[in-house]
Amino acid sequence: MKQTSSWPKTAPFLVLFASTFVSSRLYAQTDVPDVTQLAGLIRWSGVLVSIGVVVGASLVVRIISDLAARLSKRFASNRPLINKIESALRFLVFVAAGGIALGLSLRLDPTALALIGGTLAVALGFAMRDLVAAFLAGVTIMFDRPFQVGDRVTYGGAYGDITKIGLRSVQMLTLEQAVVTIPNNKVLTDVTASGNYGALEMQVPMDFYIGRDQDARLAAELVREACLASPYIFLTEPVPVEAKQVILQEYVALVLKARPHVFDYQYEKAFETDVHLRVLEAFRNRGIMPPTILHRTLGTELPHFREGAATLGGD
Repeated sequence: MKQTSSWPKTAPFLVLFASTFVSSRLYAQTDVPDVTQLAGLIRWSGVLVSIGVVVGASLVVRIISDLAARLSKRFASNRPLINKIESALRFLVFVAAGGIALGLSLRLDPTALALIGGTLAVALGFAMRDLVAAFLAGVTIMFDRPFQVGDRVTYGGAYGDITKIGLRSVQMLTLEQAVVTIPNNKVLTDVTASGNYGALEMQVPMDFYIGRDQDARLAAELVREACLASPYIFLTEPVPVEAKQVILQEYVALVLKARPHVFDYQYEKAFETDVHLRVLEAFRNRGIMPPTILHRTLGTELPHFREGAATLGGD
């Protein structure tokens, strides 16, 4: 007769379940910090002082911004340098205020660090990873300087001036007076084109189209003279004018590209408008015509071109 044990056959599974349950409870008790213990890490008196530190830092930043704005108006030629100093000071004030507030508000001793560690640290790390990434990217921007405060840049289809480089984001003011906020970590992964890169003057390319049967040399000289006559021209740099034949829709044209420099990038659009009006007047006075459709006819003599219906202002 076969003897049977009084110990159930499911006993190993019960033991495994019990050990797993007990170990998980112990792990939860050791990894999840007690709320009361976490509350004990906060220095409530330091929190009040930290609020005063943050308010004081905000006032200091406002004073720095106002002073920089006044100095920029008074010393316009040194505006890029003033913007750089203002950006660096703002960044340092924010970093210093954040460090002081953190030190005053928390008791960061070895016991506190051990208590904060574990599950809470992982949770905070996931919650703040984007903020930390943006902060580190801001530090990289300040030292690597893909652009500077005051630069006129193109980013993600937006075109305007960099007005602020903060701990979390970069602010751009477009020419339509719209504020574009760009996270710092996005700036480092995308391509940004700077038109002046810390300088006050900036190249302003302009295109002018004429018919391919017009006097191209005379037109190029008129464009150059219009650029040099503008009050916004930066005379230190040359004014090259390039010529190229292009096909615009159904007709052939000659494009003249001028590359003058404006003495202050803030007057870019005013410079463009002034030069275009001067060129239009000069072309009208000298008989330089816009592009037209040209038809080729074949006869007994050499092929020649005959002007046909004009697509821009012609008959």
